[in-house]
Amino acid sequence: MTSAERLNTALHHREPDRVPLDLGGVVTGITLKAHRALCSFLGIPCEDILVDRIQYLVQPAEDILEHFAIDTRYVYDPVPRKVWLADQEGSLWEDCWGIQRRFTGYYFDMVAHPLAHITSSEELKHYKPPSPCLPEGLRAQVAARKKEGKAVIVNCIGSCFEFSWYLRGFAQFMTDLALQPGLACAIMDIVLDFELQQFELLLREVGDLVDVVLVGDDLATQRGPLLSLEMYRKYVKPRQRRLYEAIKKHTRAFLFYHSCGAVTPFLEDLVEIGVDILNPVQVSASGMDPGWLKKHFGDVLSFWGGIDTQRVLPHGTPDAVREEVRRRIDELAPGGGYVLCAVHNIQPDVPQENIVAMYEEAIRYGSQRG
Repeated sequence: MTSAERLNTALHHREPDRVPLDLGGVVTGITLKAHRALCSFLGIPCEDILVDRIQYLVQPAEDILEHFAIDTRYVYDPVPRKVWLADQEGSLWEDCWGIQRRFTGYYFDMVAHPLAHITSSEELKHYKPPSPCLPEGLRAQVAARKKEGKAVIVNCIGSCFEFSWYLRGFAQFMTDLALQPGLACAIMDIVLDFELQQFELLLREVGDLVDVVLVGDDLATQRGPLLSLEMYRKYVKPRQRRLYEAIKKHTRAFLFYHSCGAVTPFLEDLVEIGVDILNPVQVSASGMDPGWLKKHFGDVLSFWGGIDTQRVLPHGTPDAVREEVRRRIDELAPGGGYVLCAVHNIQPDVPQENIVAMYEEAIRYGSQRG
């Protein structure tokens, strides 16, 4: 099978010739320092192309993607080199939304929020969000990857709820949902309006070519939901539904939903509003047992991720990583519906031997399902 055929077979809940593999997205990528170390370990030339300044993610070297038989290819809007080379630990950056971030040496943490001090919806009329835009030459890039037989994804993720608390500050936004829901909803509507415009622009350009569209809102902590199911259904879900329905009007691509944490209580609702794929399958979170998820949702959801990034990848031995890979394939791959990768972006503390073990075992053991 080609990579595109392999991924699409799995996402149609049929078993491909082997389990599809992913690396390189905004939530399934690799950080700059981890990528440099991996290139050095494998003896592969390393060209730094930063594609996410917040998380300091880079475009994986094509030789790495080929070495590990990765099936996905992401199309990026790279960060200009002169911009990120100026980043020093402690330096501040204000993004196009007005969110201020401080560089830790590994990534940027939020330190100030543009809507932190407003007290009413009326004040929002003074806030100007950025205008949607596309990377230059997007269609040509996507078409080229498609011609290679790869599964193509644009590295753009749609959010309604999570990005709203980036603008307001987490504690204040959650307080607003409880005490000033009108204000919280007005902020979410600003984000939703931007996302509707952004995805219409994006999918009119490449909706006929892409295989997967990324959306996501973190709805849970590791121990449980961030908000009640009632509050989610009243305030967040209707806005997600509008966005997902709009996306599906412009493409037949699968809808990939990212939420870290213990999201099991939300899964029926997410399926109802059009989600096809759950990522990252945070196996270390409460209630996120992969076997249970497969049994109860495996007919309606595909699972993307699953290799533990809290304990096994950074702190386990290569043999422990291989065992983790075999376990996830046994739990999630039967009948299709599984794409294997790390639970989240690969960080600098992950030993290179463990990255190699993950993908080598995925190819070896995952091929036995074909």
